[in-house]
Amino acid sequence: MPKHQINPNDWVKLYSDYLFNYTITRVSDREIAQDLISETFLAGLKSMVNFKGEASERTWLISILKRKIIDHYRKINSNKGKAEVRMNYHSDTETEGDWLEERVSDASDKTAEDKLVNSELGDAIYDCLGKLPEKQAEVFKMKTMLDYDTETICKELDITASNLWVIIHRARTSLAECMEKNWYN
Repeated sequence: MPKHQINPNDWVKLYSDYLFNYTITRVSDREIAQDLISETFLAGLKSMVNFKGEASERTWLISILKRKIIDHYRKINSNKGKAEVRMNYHSDTETEGDWLEERVSDASDKTAEDKLVNSELGDAIYDCLGKLPEKQAEVFKMKTMLDYDTETICKELDITASNLWVIIHRARTSLAECMEKNWYN
């Protein structure tokens, strides 16, 4: 089976704006967002050999970025700023010598703690979604979770594209504030 090809030379040009927009709504600090994106690209370079091609490059990079954002909040919310770090050494023949934290998250690598954190995070997100006005929640779910394209959403809800982006922005802002209060603290 041939290895799936990715081209890190194009990452900044193709994905930096998308990754920045994704990150800034979650950390609300331009400098931190840029640092997290840089860390994401670096982690992507380190783990390129593990790219299986089961998702697009952008989706793969977002999965790395999500981990970086979670790690960022864990670090700033840990006791006296000291994040607990547990390193596991991976020793199979393909990736011998790689730290697990340098590899892209794989379902087989999930620990019980990861599953619990993901479950709790999911619950917090759905709780915050439930607090949004109905239309905001519906638009957010369709665009972000169900990955509907803009045109489909606009037709289905009888709204303009600019109205859609205003609703998405408001939903993201409200969700970020809700998550800040209910999840990160």
